[in-house]
Amino acid sequence: METRPWTSGKATRSPFVLPSGLRGRLAGSVMFRMNRQDEVAALLDVRPGEDVLEVGYGPGALTRRLTRATTGRVCGVDPSPQMQRMARKHAPRADLRIGTAADTGFGGAEFDCVVSVNNVAIWPSLEAGLDELRRVTRPGGRVLIAEHGGKGSSRLARRLALPAEQLDRIERELRRRFATVTRRDLSDLTTFTACRT
Repeated sequence: METRPWTSGKATRSPFVLPSGLRGRLAGSVMFRMNRQDEVAALLDVRPGEDVLEVGYGPGALTRRLTRATTGRVCGVDPSPQMQRMARKHAPRADLRIGTAADTGFGGAEFDCVVSVNNVAIWPSLEAGLDELRRVTRPGGRVLIAEHGGKGSSRLARRLALPAEQLDRIERELRRRFATVTRRDLSDLTTFTACRT
């Protein structure tokens, strides 16, 4: 299946965008091994009892970590049924559904924390995705978006990093929807933390 990311506007069939079949399983295995998420988890700082939504959970590496960090609900949406099957094996306690950033299927103000790692660049619409993330976040809650890049300590991070104008657009659109936005460069990720009033 093709998708058109907002970052390029061009159709793509990359197995990392919507994993399926043998190529999708291989992509999921690569994502699980390579996405360590230590810095994201520290920055996210999920507290016991908080309800968390992960957008684009992929094979479930961060999801598994989140279920260990909170006694609250851990939920997720991803458009790939194949990733859903993989993630359920790694995080059986999580409520993992098929969905997208723009259409999570959850109610308004359900989550204390919403996180998206390495997938904002492949959303079809940045604005629709951010509108939905704000909608499902409780007042006083936070949204963390992380994307390849950061200080660029690895070749992969440098190759996958978004251009400055697209990072600026993410920050600008977050500022239109949230009270405070903080941008940080981690070792291999650029992150945006937004708080809802």
